[in-house]
Amino acid sequence: MLHLQSKTNQRWLDQVDQSLAEILIDHAHCEKKAAGTALNLMFAYVEDIELCQEMTEIVNEELEHFHMVLDLLAKRGIKFRRTKPSSYGRKLNDLVRKGEPHRAVDRLLVAGLIEARSCERFSVLAEHVEDQELAEFYRSLFESEARHHTTYTRLAKHFAPEAEVMARLDELAAAEAEIMEEGEELPRMHS
Repeated sequence: MLHLQSKTNQRWLDQVDQSLAEILIDHAHCEKKAAGTALNLMFAYVEDIELCQEMTEIVNEELEHFHMVLDLLAKRGIKFRRTKPSSYGRKLNDLVRKGEPHRAVDRLLVAGLIEARSCERFSVLAEHVEDQELAEFYRSLFESEARHHTTYTRLAKHFAPEAEVMARLDELAAAEAEIMEEGEELPRMHS
């Protein structure tokens, strides 16, 4: 369903155990960035009415999630602040091909893979953390993130035949798995 080619490893769970507050702060930033990505796609492909309608819904949901995470941080006494982002998104976006329609396909598939990884991470967090309120919070986000992944993948088929889109998704998913394997020192949602 999520088209991921790797699973979260113990290294990331160790980061969660050691720096949960940093992961939560980064999660808020990720929701904000996800809304921005959807908004950018809406501006870039304004002639695709279905895409614009779907992006509007995603923007609204991502901003709602952003505010939910901000509320969670406030409730836990964790100050939201600027942090250095992980290089995950940049590395994936570096794979986007130049020139349309390949650029549209790749932008949508990269956005979908980021949503898929977030979805997978939320599921792992829900099972891993002992804090039941936090576990329930992450379970509640799972469905919308999975739906966003599916939406992005479906919309990529507006710009290329399904077989081509799915082949490119496999290529990008393999690269995403390599990026995840490299990992990062900083504790982030996608480190």
